[in-house]
Amino acid sequence: MTTKDKVLEILSQNHNQSVSGAKIASFCGVSRAAIWKAIKTLREEGCKIEGTTNGGYILQGPADVFSKDMLIKYLAEDYPDFTKGNIKCFKNIDSTNTYAKKILSECGALRLANGGLSPAGKKYNNSIIVAESQTAGRGRLGRTFVSPSKTGIYLSVIYAPEGGITEPAKLTAFSAVAVKRVIKKLYKIDAKIKWINDIYINGKKVCGILTEGFTNFETGSIESAVIGIGINISDNQDIFNANKSAGSITGKKPDENITRCQLAALVAGETLKIFDEETASVMKEYRNSSFLIGDKVQVHPIIGDDKAAYFAQVIDIDDKAGLVVQLEDGSRKTLNSGEVSLHSDI
Repeated sequence: MTTKDKVLEILSQNHNQSVSGAKIASFCGVSRAAIWKAIKTLREEGCKIEGTTNGGYILQGPADVFSKDMLIKYLAEDYPDFTKGNIKCFKNIDSTNTYAKKILSECGALRLANGGLSPAGKKYNNSIIVAESQTAGRGRLGRTFVSPSKTGIYLSVIYAPEGGITEPAKLTAFSAVAVKRVIKKLYKIDAKIKWINDIYINGKKVCGILTEGFTNFETGSIESAVIGIGINISDNQDIFNANKSAGSITGKKPDENITRCQLAALVAGETLKIFDEETASVMKEYRNSSFLIGDKVQVHPIIGDDKAAYFAQVIDIDDKAGLVVQLEDGSRKTLNSGEVSLHSDI
């Protein structure tokens, strides 16, 4: 644990109470000058730390700082099973998905000959990678996902279960339900889901999910997946300039009672937990959260080819996360890929 993290820990333990610089220095085993430097860094990172007349410090409000220790703290409260895994926390990174994929490409075989997890599989299954910002965030279909610091969270989890992944299409849908649950729990907002990977609040996209699978070419099975999740917490003009449909959870100001680290930990934990839940129940939740069912949409089976697009009405979402649509001639089709847009938005 760094000096900065130790300072944050003792101030958090004495929340809204003054702690003397001498006591903090003794706790951390460093000089007062080192404590002052750590305090300065914490303030720059978003902590509201006030100095007192007697040379002490008071942490006011939650400590909105990204650190592995804070992630583990929040995970331990609701998802203790995931605190012992491979957890990485970055201030800035190119892409959390890219980092996770690099882990999988370099760690060796995830499974033994009998199908069980290898030592590498046990180590990296349920990995959590979180970043405060990304320089090369990616969405579906190779699109750029703008990922500025301070106003969002960006994370990836590695899922490599015993026996492999038999229904990969459901991973994105399950992850969307997990994000919706956490937003409801923390912010008391009932978010909606746009098939298949977007979370909306008040008609604006606040979250995107990118799932990438890794196939064993010998068996043809999908052994593992990386699920990347990017969430806009508060407004950022760079995001709005890049995507006119983008929004945020809280609007202009973040909720000071909820830290980004808390949101990241709960989203990661709920995402990993939900994969073990019963399919019919989760898909019912997904279906009930969809705002497309009953609406007319334009289907783009081939992205970038407008000539292939057609209109249809959304009838249902099946238990494999397929979008069931009715064509203008009355026939029905189940979509497992592609993209749809609301007719009213066209």
